[in-house]
Amino acid sequence: MKAVVMTETGGPEVLKLRDLPDPLISGNRDLKIKIKAAGVNPIDTKLRKRGNYFPDLEPAVPGCDGAGVVVETGPDAERFHEGDEVYFFNGGIGGPNGNYAEYTVLDERWAARKPASLSFLQAAAVPLVLLTAWESLNDRGRIVEGMKVLIHAGAGGVGHVAVQLAKLAGARVCTTVGSEQKAVIAASLGAERSILYKQTDFVNECLQWSGGAGVDLAFDTVGGEVFQKTFPAVRVYGDLVTILNPPAGTDWLVARNRNLRISLELMLTPMLLGLADARVRQAHILEKCADLFDKGELEVLVSRTFPLEEAASAHRLLESGSTTGKIVLAVGA
Repeated sequence: MKAVVMTETGGPEVLKLRDLPDPLISGNRDLKIKIKAAGVNPIDTKLRKRGNYFPDLEPAVPGCDGAGVVVETGPDAERFHEGDEVYFFNGGIGGPNGNYAEYTVLDERWAARKPASLSFLQAAAVPLVLLTAWESLNDRGRIVEGMKVLIHAGAGGVGHVAVQLAKLAGARVCTTVGSEQKAVIAASLGAERSILYKQTDFVNECLQWSGGAGVDLAFDTVGGEVFQKTFPAVRVYGDLVTILNPPAGTDWLVARNRNLRISLELMLTPMLLGLADARVRQAHILEKCADLFDKGELEVLVSRTFPLEEAASAHRLLESGSTTGKIVLAVGA
């Protein structure tokens, strides 16, 4: 099969198209999947630059998100059969089972039915961003109807899904965006107010929007100085969830004085630590949201697609920081 491998750590140029043996079914509940499309995520670029989680497993094929067709099953597989269309989050953090490839093998428990209303390209854009947004808002942030929620980068990969999930939960949503075009997108997805953070102070805007108290829940998808700057935008005893490591020099005084509950979200944890029950739950979330996509209550924005052999170009575009929605690799015909 054709696959993109990471030949060493470094820039996008270390991604090379190679011929690898097809993966083989080894578990009784395994599925062999012909990959049609693979999502491109920031975790892919980070691991490319610093090295993956399992450096001794070679070759290293990137890509955690995938969508495709089941072509073979293990003897005890029950949920899926040959010809079924699935989407999933699996692999891509070390070893040969990433999704920048024509085939992959995974336990059927980690897969979910692909939304019928989505193309393979759209479906492959979903898993990481949806699971990140879902866990951040529901598990970490305990979102409930009527909350006022700030979502940073509401037109970005995770952000544009988070805006929709928050709206579906009955929350009122404001978001930060970098341009008028992105403000229009965020508004179309359910944001009540879009703050052009390059032109105005988002903290003041949030306080004004929330009647001076601050938002009940803030979701940081940007990191860096934005994390600390968000503290005064959150109400006393409110929640701030981040998907990035808090900077080493963070001054926690405002957060402490406001008694904020700070939560860290890493949706990779179940796969990284081998937590089977948690991985099953993530697949169930994908199944539940497949229904939301098919009902027209959720949508995913794919801004650019690249052929598999141009994975390096996809990484360059993602690292430019100017993308809206998701970037996807078209893998199989």
